[in-house]
Amino acid sequence: MTVRLGLLSTANINGAILDARGDGAPFEVAAVGSRTADRARAYAAAHGIARAHGSYDELLADDAIDAVYIALPNALHHEWTMRALAAGKHVLCEKPYTRVPAQVDEAHDAADRAGLVITEAYMWRHAAQTSLMLDLLPKIGRVEAIRGAFFGILPRADDVRFDRELGGGALLDLGCYCVSAARLIAGEPERVYGEASAGRGGVDERFTGTLRFGDVVATFQCGFTSRANEIEVYGSDGVLLVPETFVNPPGVVVVDGREHRVEPGNHYRDELDDFCAAVRGERRPLIRRDEMRGQANVLDALLRSAESAEAIRL
Repeated sequence: MTVRLGLLSTANINGAILDARGDGAPFEVAAVGSRTADRARAYAAAHGIARAHGSYDELLADDAIDAVYIALPNALHHEWTMRALAAGKHVLCEKPYTRVPAQVDEAHDAADRAGLVITEAYMWRHAAQTSLMLDLLPKIGRVEAIRGAFFGILPRADDVRFDRELGGGALLDLGCYCVSAARLIAGEPERVYGEASAGRGGVDERFTGTLRFGDVVATFQCGFTSRANEIEVYGSDGVLLVPETFVNPPGVVVVDGREHRVEPGNHYRDELDDFCAAVRGERRPLIRRDEMRGQANVLDALLRSAESAEAIRL
């Protein structure tokens, strides 16, 4: 079964999904929806998509698609996921799904009742480089501390990530990856502390977070003011570094200065392979309810901590 996928929006990140098409792909991009018919038609013509819809609701009403990829601004993820599920569509939603844990349960409850799949698009989790990192972690002994950094410069002043009402800010755009990595390595934190530096649009243009996992502390920094993309894990017997952890991972993990390599592949294609296998009923998706709820819980606590200038116990 080839999963017929609809793109709910014409966001730039769709390019990664379109680039994952090719021989043997388990999906086809069958339709696209935009806020105007002209934009949808132009996008479909430019990217070889058969059908174009002039509204998101029209896309969801298309019986010739099985699933949707939602890449709307963060604040709209839950609303349109619920609409998609109500329309009988499986959902691959861009990260972060939400900062509200109860919304995760609401969406999964709806999906379970309808026999549908919902998962969150943390593409880095599907990368061969991430699997290599997990395989190599035992080489550094007991984990003692974790450090992460993810920065990227936004060239456009009108970028939606500078819009507070649409869920903008560095933590929800970039720092969420560092949180995902820390949780993958160390589990669920018991206490978090966050500090935000407000910038354009009143969003956190830089964010620093601390997550305590018992005796292990993870720290990270993120922002729209520099460039960085890495995770470092300090162990009792060594140090593990993952350069370019989240975007375009090159398949390299460094342990005590020695490089270990794996064929990098395409982590977006790997993500879609996982999603489509779940849609076909072959296995559960990699990122499920508990993972999504835990991520939302930590992101919300970090933002509340930054607002109150106090640590938040989870």
